[in-house]
Amino acid sequence: MRGNPISSAPEPPPFDEPWQAQAFAMAVSLNQRGLFSWSEWTKALGAEIAAGPDEPYFEAWLRALEKILIAKGVASGGELHDLAEAWRAAAEATPHGQPIVLGAERRLA
Repeated sequence: MRGNPISSAPEPPPFDEPWQAQAFAMAVSLNQRGLFSWSEWTKALGAEIAAGPDEPYFEAWLRALEKILIAKGVASGGELHDLAEAWRAAAEATPHGQPIVLGAERRLA
């Protein structure tokens, strides 16, 4: 049973948006695959939180993940930017309620 057994109020969900859960899962998976240690992760995340203490938590999480991917040579900043732009364009081209598919914007053009 989750939550406080004394309180009957349900706990809020751990993530506000699906992308937050996906970013969390990606970091855990990359750690499990050995791309970075958990101490490397906490150092990177801590630095991002300190750099933008008023920013939403998962924005810092995403920035930390992007910086680790760049530092480890998995992707360049340009590649991450291009991928983010491709997702943005696909999301804009996707009808509400439908799954986002990369390349959808080209099919609708």
